[in-house]
Amino acid sequence: MSARRKLKPMRGKDRVTRSLRALERTASTSRVLNLLAIQADSGHRPEHTEHPLFRNRILNNALIVKHRLRSDDIFLFDEARPTATKVIIPFDRGDLGLGGQSFFVGQRGWIDLLREACNDASDMTRDLSTLRMIDMLPSLDPFLLREHLRRHGMIVAPCYFALSIGDLVQMQGFVSGEISRLVDLAYRDTGGMSGVNAARMVEALLSTEVDDRLDPLRDTLVLEGESFKEGVFSWKGFLYYKWMLTRLWPQLAEVSVEIGQLLITGARDAENARYLDEARKRLQAGVMIERKAIQRTLKVYDDAFEDLIENGKPKAFRDFLLRAPELFLSLGEKVGVISHIATYWRYRFPEGRQPTAHVDEAIDIFQDFEGGLSIFLAN
Repeated sequence: MSARRKLKPMRGKDRVTRSLRALERTASTSRVLNLLAIQADSGHRPEHTEHPLFRNRILNNALIVKHRLRSDDIFLFDEARPTATKVIIPFDRGDLGLGGQSFFVGQRGWIDLLREACNDASDMTRDLSTLRMIDMLPSLDPFLLREHLRRHGMIVAPCYFALSIGDLVQMQGFVSGEISRLVDLAYRDTGGMSGVNAARMVEALLSTEVDDRLDPLRDTLVLEGESFKEGVFSWKGFLYYKWMLTRLWPQLAEVSVEIGQLLITGARDAENARYLDEARKRLQAGVMIERKAIQRTLKVYDDAFEDLIENGKPKAFRDFLLRAPELFLSLGEKVGVISHIATYWRYRFPEGRQPTAHVDEAIDIFQDFEGGLSIFLAN
């Protein structure tokens, strides 16, 4: 059978993506990286051409999706795994509703499928390495992805790590409230904060560009050049996580309670019954452990920021920003794990209904969730 025949057709009715058209305006989210949208928005920029995520042009216009494997996907892999990275190559870049070809990174024969889909028989070592690195991550959130690639020597243009329009709009108010006191500090020599100054600062922080709108902040933190750019990226990353967690904590609290309330149907033997009972408790405890670990990391940021605001000393906050990328991987992984638990549970068990699952599905879900938490529970 040829590689082309093995490629899995991906149509609008696919349960995973539901509709490629729905992804058309999405750039980076924790679950989807739409390279086609990034091409449309930033393809004219020299950096997009000089430092692409993928060198193959077809692959660099694909959609990358973090996907929870279903029973009919598992046979594609030699080893059991709960999630995988799906690559979708649109049939027609002008009409995503026509669907596309898809494969998973790491499935049997995936490199041949990639070459066939991308019509490339050349050396794809760099692109293969990039896909493997992306597959190692629990999510595609832009800050975690950028830092992970950078640590592995991949220099990729900033436009690939832009926040989606929806996230930007929702973050505006949160970021404005978070930095209002710093804006006042930065503009104290010009008469203090105004609504215009605050809006300019927030807009500049959330932009992929570091320009003169941030000069008051540059002066306050006594940072220049690449150090300042790295500091702004780090700050934006922590603001992103803090904003994301304001929405995630309430969801996670509800899900933790519902895990204990899950009605499990179907016959089960003593071993399965014992596993389900113990897994409920482990998951509820594990979620709390993750929350405390995340809060400890965020407190490092909060303490440094407070020292800057209350004492007018930029050194602690400046030093924090310069070493903040070291915290991104662990923080991003933890947030990705609990985000997966909260979002998948709510997708599978809509709010307002008694959560009910057959014993086989319950075991599958619990094992999936524990697979993410186990590395932390072991510590």
